Amino acid sequence: MLRILGSTRKLCDGLTRREMLRAGGLGLFGLSLADFFRLQEAQSATGEARAARSFGKAKACILLYLYGSPSQLETFDTKPDAPVGIRGDLKTIRSILPGSDVGELLPYTSRVMHKVCVLRSLTHPHPIHGAAFALTGVPTIDIPMELGPRDPRHYPFIGSVVEFLDQQSKRRRVPGNIALPFPFSSQRTGEVQRAGPYAAFLGSAWNPIWTTFQGKATAKMVKTLGAETLDVPEPYMGITSNSKFAIAAGDEKPAPLTLDRLDARRSLLEQFDRARRDLAESDAGKGFDRQRARALDLITSARVRQALDIEKESSALRESYGMTLFGQGCLAARRLIEAGSRFVSVFWDEYGLAGSGWDTHWDHYNRMKMELCPGFDRGFSGLISDLDARGLLDETLVVCVSEHGRTPKINSAKGGGRDHWSRAYSAVLAGGGIARGKVVGKTDRIAGDVVERPISPKDILATTYHLLGIDLETTIEDRTGRPFALAPGGSVIHETLA
Repeated sequence: MLRILGSTRKLCDGLTRREMLRAGGLGLFGLSLADFFRLQEAQSATGEARAARSFGKAKACILLYLYGSPSQLETFDTKPDAPVGIRGDLKTIRSILPGSDVGELLPYTSRVMHKVCVLRSLTHPHPIHGAAFALTGVPTIDIPMELGPRDPRHYPFIGSVVEFLDQQSKRRRVPGNIALPFPFSSQRTGEVQRAGPYAAFLGSAWNPIWTTFQGKATAKMVKTLGAETLDVPEPYMGITSNSKFAIAAGDEKPAPLTLDRLDARRSLLEQFDRARRDLAESDAGKGFDRQRARALDLITSARVRQALDIEKESSALRESYGMTLFGQGCLAARRLIEAGSRFVSVFWDEYGLAGSGWDTHWDHYNRMKMELCPGFDRGFSGLISDLDARGLLDETLVVCVSEHGRTPKINSAKGGGRDHWSRAYSAVLAGGGIARGKVVGKTDRIAGDVVERPISPKDILATTYHLLGIDLETTIEDRTGRPFALAPGGSVIHETLA
């Protein structure tokens, strides 16, 4: 079909100017404007049929969240023909899927590209670390919200919504919403906690159940934040083989609640029960009951304990995920899904220093080579391959996202750097009703702007809800009874569906 590049602005009938220009050129191929509209209608019907088939296809979801934002240019949207000041020092390598080459630091990922769907055209207007914008239905975000988990403007985290709706529909799953490796933004310098994976107006009882990481890093990394430089242990580069995860005792910088302390806790809880009988029917009492039930269900569940005991896996399998915090977190996520969890999140979080993770304003190339890409490459590819080998990929949705991308132009910081950029970036979906071996969307020659199929973070949320069998017309209510949409402005990305 003849395609003419142009503005993507919509006309009053909903068609884009580009579509009208394309339609105008159809006569060259013997097609009339009426033929064009019939073709468009057929494509729409095909998308709707695909959506109907895929609804509820995913039994569970694993969310991989890369805090700080990876560069699209060194991962899934390389531009080998761009000027050196854009493409940088790293090269592109072929993947198993034609048309979906990846950065040279992702050799293992290149071998699983035929099993995933790459989105190259994410875009939004907020180039800040808005994990809450990426992971909740909140329609906008600013820096006070980013640094204020308790800001009343926040919407609930997608994992919290899924668990809440499952419980409301009597589809009870315990545990329903677990997050690894430790409470979000709890292991970095500074007292301010970042927003994102919290239940907001649903109430703290619906926050994710967090694990703690119990282990040691096998490597160190020099990290920079402005004038501050620290040489810190870096578990994302490597951890000891006896490292493990445990269920946390609370939401903020918790100590692990070990099984040998359970009986004492039960006795204490019985004393609390006798002291609070008058509160049994109150909102506070019900909230306490819910948290208590979740904690006891998790701690006493042999399946959960076994799932978190990653040492039970063979050394070869553990190494296939990479012996890093992210890799072993991905392995634990797979085990939790097998144990019956509905929504498991693995956060690549800041560690040791604020402004770390994938936030590469400084020392970009060294960090990509030594700290970031190798661990992601093994963890992501290991998870996709392992799920597929076990027959779990088709029923488990994997969503790998971040809050934005990085600037096409490399800055002049020491070691090079890429700054915040939300106009164009990438994400990856796989399994659970997602088409295999597909690339959706396109950016310009420097990965700076979207030129084909713009996608919002809300579209990814909408697609995730859809595949988990949650109707997008569903609303949730805040504490005043006001209804909220799950993914305002978002719609299912039909092109991604199998």
